[in-house]
Amino acid sequence: MTSDTATQGRQGPTAGEQQPPWQRRLRRFGYLGRTGAQPDVRERLVPPYPEPGTRLWTAAGATPAAARVLARSMGWAGPLLVALFSGLLRFWHLGSPNAVIFDETYYAKDAWALWKYGYEVNWPKEANDQIIAGHTGVTDAAAYVVHPPVGKWVIGIGEWLYGLTPYGWRFMVALLGTLSVLMLCRIGRRLFRSTFLGCLAGGLMAIDGLHYVMSRTSLLDSVLVFFVLAAFGCVLVDRDKARARLAAALPDDPDGAGALPDAEVGDGLRLGLRPWRLAAGLFLGLAFATKWNGAVYLAAFGLMTVLWDVGSRRLAGAGRPWISTLRRDVPWAFLSTVPVAIGVYLASWTGWFAKSGTYSQSLGWQHSGFYRHWAETDGGQSSDGFLAGILNPLRSLWHYEHEVWKFNTNLTSPHTYMSNPWSWLVQGRPVSYFYESPAPGHDGCPVNTADKCAREVLALGTPLLWWAACFAVLYLLYRWAFRRDWRAGAVVGAVAAGYLPWFLYQERTIFVFYAVVFVPFLCLAVAMMIGAILGRPGSSERRRVVGAVGAGTLVLLIAWNFIYFFPIYTGQPIPMDAWRSRMWLDTWI
Repeated sequence: MTSDTATQGRQGPTAGEQQPPWQRRLRRFGYLGRTGAQPDVRERLVPPYPEPGTRLWTAAGATPAAARVLARSMGWAGPLLVALFSGLLRFWHLGSPNAVIFDETYYAKDAWALWKYGYEVNWPKEANDQIIAGHTGVTDAAAYVVHPPVGKWVIGIGEWLYGLTPYGWRFMVALLGTLSVLMLCRIGRRLFRSTFLGCLAGGLMAIDGLHYVMSRTSLLDSVLVFFVLAAFGCVLVDRDKARARLAAALPDDPDGAGALPDAEVGDGLRLGLRPWRLAAGLFLGLAFATKWNGAVYLAAFGLMTVLWDVGSRRLAGAGRPWISTLRRDVPWAFLSTVPVAIGVYLASWTGWFAKSGTYSQSLGWQHSGFYRHWAETDGGQSSDGFLAGILNPLRSLWHYEHEVWKFNTNLTSPHTYMSNPWSWLVQGRPVSYFYESPAPGHDGCPVNTADKCAREVLALGTPLLWWAACFAVLYLLYRWAFRRDWRAGAVVGAVAAGYLPWFLYQERTIFVFYAVVFVPFLCLAVAMMIGAILGRPGSSERRRVVGAVGAGTLVLLIAWNFIYFFPIYTGQPIPMDAWRSRMWLDTWI
């Protein structure tokens, strides 16, 4: 066999191969497929980051050497500045309103009880007023709760640091909200290979009203956002690391034209230990142990990594990429995520397991979590022997979770602010967390106000951002379907994982703030759309100017929109006419 023949045998499909008829038909809609000049296969596996420009720093008076250092530092400096801005917003008057607002009545108190007893307890009806007055006494009678413990453990860290106060129970959600902005900047930078677009995505989330309000309210959903976004970042890094190993193993073209696809590498290379995928399993377990809808992301990101591995091996030259992925990658991907996530979930119940309580014939089991001893009492078939201490608590937890499942899937009690998921993307029905109408001269209402004031905390996404995101999601669907853009597919897939499952429960009592879990991915979608508006590198000067004006106008309008609604995100007293002017839709009242 000649060297040319051997080389030809190793190579995968070439760009010049005939396209199937369906691909040729789709070209009229913009489908590109694999036609045209393609970069070197190594560069396609791991696209490099563009060399940062120095023109801005040189114009500011920096020397060429200093300009290069400053430009390269923006990969971290830019995200840190955006995160600093986000943190200042979120921690500004964090303790206001000085009240237990909306579902803080559950999670702030549950978090306190977890840190004190290891399980959630019942509180008296007047507990909220007593807590605001500084009284935190409570019995240890177990309470029935319907969410796993991790989010409440996290909220409790702030209460451990600052006490059972509004600032204390909001501290950790504000901190995680700020760190989420930092992560999104870095994730966007890696996804788009652009520091600007990454920082733009983070900046958009920093000024999204829904994420802002949720970052200042002690609910579980902000904690869920942090863990889901961290998991997405981990699978993204894992993708780059795995593709870099494939790229490094490819043979070089003897003619110096770069690397060649190689069937032996594509089909047979073992990618070894993938710690970032293990980290993803850890964060997905923490998400699942915060709210059960985190399990949807476990499935979605697991499927995403499998599809990415298939694409990576195909590009590296695999003749049977699906079979190779099923043999080489899928078993380890499963072990790296699902068992890890389940282990983390069980570990999150440590306080419930450990507090076994005491037993008396007259009172039964006391000083232990709800259903902690169901197997030994109501279960009727408790295990005996040396494994009883393991099997009985596990059976009790299984029963507890089964009861929670029935509750969560059959919750249909009407609520003033419930909404159908069809209205979420357009923010049709926001949730009022806090509202009062102070009279002139009271509680910050100006003395010269003609009428009373309104003071509200409204969980409303920045409207122009969400409305732009509707178009951005459609654009990304186009990019994924017709341009085969994996970045668009990843972002749309993450939005779908947080959004579509709720359509199965349209009769259930659900709220628009559940949508906060996919806010980061909506911001990535808008950033990607703005990148397209700006124009591709190499576009004409006129095209770039027009794009910059259009993109800049959109971003400025979104920023103005956030500033305009800022008083009703933070509970500031404003005249009633000013409040009414911000109720753009009747359904917002």
